[in-house]
Amino acid sequence: MSARDADKDQSKIRYYYEGYDERSRLTNGAGLLEFARLQEIIGRYAALPPAVVLNVGGGPGTYSCWLAKLGYEVHLIDLTPRHLEQAREASASQPDHSLASVSEGDARSLSWDDESVDLVLLMGPLYHLLIREDRLAALCEACRVLKRGGILIATAINRFASLVDGLMNGYIDDPTFMTILHRDLLDGRHMPDSHVQEYFTTAFFHRPEEMEAEVAEAGFSLKGLFSVQGPGEYATDLNDRMADPHRREQLLDLIRMVEQERTLMGMASHIVVAAEK
Repeated sequence: MSARDADKDQSKIRYYYEGYDERSRLTNGAGLLEFARLQEIIGRYAALPPAVVLNVGGGPGTYSCWLAKLGYEVHLIDLTPRHLEQAREASASQPDHSLASVSEGDARSLSWDDESVDLVLLMGPLYHLLIREDRLAALCEACRVLKRGGILIATAINRFASLVDGLMNGYIDDPTFMTILHRDLLDGRHMPDSHVQEYFTTAFFHRPEEMEAEVAEAGFSLKGLFSVQGPGEYATDLNDRMADPHRREQLLDLIRMVEQERTLMGMASHIVVAAEK
């Protein structure tokens, strides 16, 4: 794939997110579970506040604002104008713990000094970069700006996410979706030509071993690879379950018990790596 094709893919991704409400995705169902689990995993590895956090591809600021409330110095960058606007709005609504900065930026070329941050979040860029060299560039940039001993938290969409989603929602009855799915299963490149929002946008879906290999090649020491939602993604009455403290903790505890079980990695939509510089 040429650089021109890669730029075209990035334009398609921007277009998708201009019409998709990413801000509300983490407030219900599997998205709510995803948010809770990633908060938990970030909390295990992040240095204590007021450490410096760089959220690369930080979207509308959901994770960034949560970390700012905890006392971290949080800087968010993103490629999508709508996300930048939403992040600024979210930051302005909490003046006592607003974001330190919100700016446009590309994960493959960060305008940050070497060894200047304590925690880098890559919670989207790795699955929106189809070319392995681009993903490695983003990971190497994260490694460059991290201090020695700094932590990377990076998420990926798992290779079989479309298969499970298609079966759960009946998309497999659509020949257009089946064409997309066959490509996903073949090499992980999710390349929908349709504008059906439910079919997502241009992306790369990782196998766990691919994710680990890329992180290691960029110079990181792996701390752990985890299933984000685990089988909990398929729990009944997920919103009600997450709203009840006892049932929520029961569900999260079950996911923790199998979060590193390789035979279950393909069940959840997302996997996440924690790594140290």
